[in-house]
Amino acid sequence: MASSARFPVKSTQLVATIGGVKTDVVQCNYDDHIMIIVTQIGKMGTLLHARKEEGYGTAPTFNISVLMGKRDEPLMATCARQLIEQMSKTGSSRPLILSLGLSDHSAETLKEVIKVVVENKIW
Repeated sequence: MASSARFPVKSTQLVATIGGVKTDVVQCNYDDHIMIIVTQIGKMGTLLHARKEEGYGTAPTFNISVLMGKRDEPLMATCARQLIEQMSKTGSSRPLILSLGLSDHSAETLKEVIKVVVENKIW
């Protein structure tokens, strides 16, 4: 895992093998958002936005939306939801911008993505 000291935003970059494929993971910790880019194809892929919404006296809910890219891949939204829930558990209330450029959108691949991101979390 390498950290960029010159970029004014705290960031990490790593390479992992997910589903047998070389996968680049970049995480940026902005003041108002967390951005995570996971790519196996060298491109941004689908961009998702996830945020926690808290109501008065109710359990929090999580809002996930596809900003651009594949809208017919429900497991990608599930991946974003699980990551924003993990962020919420550690006290982060910032929204998540998630970019997934994967060659395979299977449940197993997305579980590995979540595992790698959480093990190397930047929030």
